[in-house]
Amino acid sequence: MAEDEGRVWRAARAIAPLRREELPGALWSAGMLFCALCSFYILRPLRDEMGAAGGVDGLPWLFSATFLVMLAAVPVYSWVVARFGRRTIVPLVYRFCAVVLLGFVALFALADGAVLVWTGRSFFVWAAVYNLLVVSVFWELMADLWRREQGVRLFGLVAAGGSAGALLGPLLTAALVSLLGAPALVLLAALFLEGAIVCARGLMRSFQTGSEEHVQEARSMDARPIGGGSLAAFVLIARSPRLRGISLWIVLLTTTATFAYFEQARIVKAALADPAERTALFAKADFIVNAISVALQGLAVGRIIPRLGVGWTLALLPLISLVGFAVLAASPVLAVLIGFQVLRRAADFSLAKPAREVLFTQAGREAEYKAKHLIDTALYRGGDVAAGWLYSGLGSLGLATAGLCGVAAALCLPWAVLSRRLEGTGCNEQGEEDRSEEAGHSPANT
Repeated sequence: MAEDEGRVWRAARAIAPLRREELPGALWSAGMLFCALCSFYILRPLRDEMGAAGGVDGLPWLFSATFLVMLAAVPVYSWVVARFGRRTIVPLVYRFCAVVLLGFVALFALADGAVLVWTGRSFFVWAAVYNLLVVSVFWELMADLWRREQGVRLFGLVAAGGSAGALLGPLLTAALVSLLGAPALVLLAALFLEGAIVCARGLMRSFQTGSEEHVQEARSMDARPIGGGSLAAFVLIARSPRLRGISLWIVLLTTTATFAYFEQARIVKAALADPAERTALFAKADFIVNAISVALQGLAVGRIIPRLGVGWTLALLPLISLVGFAVLAASPVLAVLIGFQVLRRAADFSLAKPAREVLFTQAGREAEYKAKHLIDTALYRGGDVAAGWLYSGLGSLGLATAGLCGVAAALCLPWAVLSRRLEGTGCNEQGEEDRSEEAGHSPANT
């Protein structure tokens, strides 16, 4: 047993510069994200097929419906976190998501005709909500438990667990969909979500170490409600320059991503007439993106962020996007598009995402759970919706690929500047010392 533990320690230490007392928490964190993203990526191919079956013209309306659902959910989620501690929040939210999935299992098994069509549309919306909801709750817990200095070192390793889950999920769907059908796959996704709850409990237990006094304080933190009002998320963002900066960063991310997504839809449809070929191309691209993400997160990110800093790590994504849009404007062909999308998405998942989450590790508990949730869900999808209608509007005015890519490239410049400025706004406005000394906030405190 000791020899096995030694192998795990050496392997983890090779990936990220973690300390031995941080190992259990880091592994539970990676396992939790693995289960959460595996669950979603089982659902994602089903969602995309249902969206395609409804026609491309219907996608903006589905995006809009997703945004409205998320916007309505923000006060409800704020009400929940105001009354419960993190020990209750994660199982409560994840099991609610699992119950909804079980409802879709029954509908897919029993519905037909028009009911099945509307079930497919509803599932598309719910899957989009589900993705951001389970991931946002996960990273809220990360920001609450780990200190900023730890996040800089460890979040790459944690994110690698998620990318591994994102690799396994679509492989399971591809292997099992013809044998088991959609209802069984949705049920499997719900089971992986239960696995995420198990990991969350193990994670919180890993912080309950040291003296009896420290253990009791850590348990108290797990049970302590976040407090505040149902609309506190909006107030917190309005009052905080740092949170407003992160919000703007997310809007620029989603705007450029949506422009790239719409160009992808146009170029791929023109290049490949067979839907099966398009599906296979998207699946291969997803696999490459996640494979690159696992490699980067597992081998480099834990050392890239400490060396470059959060600001420069964040700036890599807009700089890659700037070059990619410029090349795509000059040569709007399939090979260029796929290469750009692979590099852009890999940089987002493996570099920008872990660095962005570090910014919340000193935000204060209410901001971590409420403002962060609003930014990661409703604001994120709101940016998608606005960008989609902006793209369509510019296209109706006569802008072709070169002009649309030029607009997106122009947005990348202020996006990169903002990334660098966020480095200097990462400190807790209530004082870093207050946060780093919270009992139960880190196993290194013991």
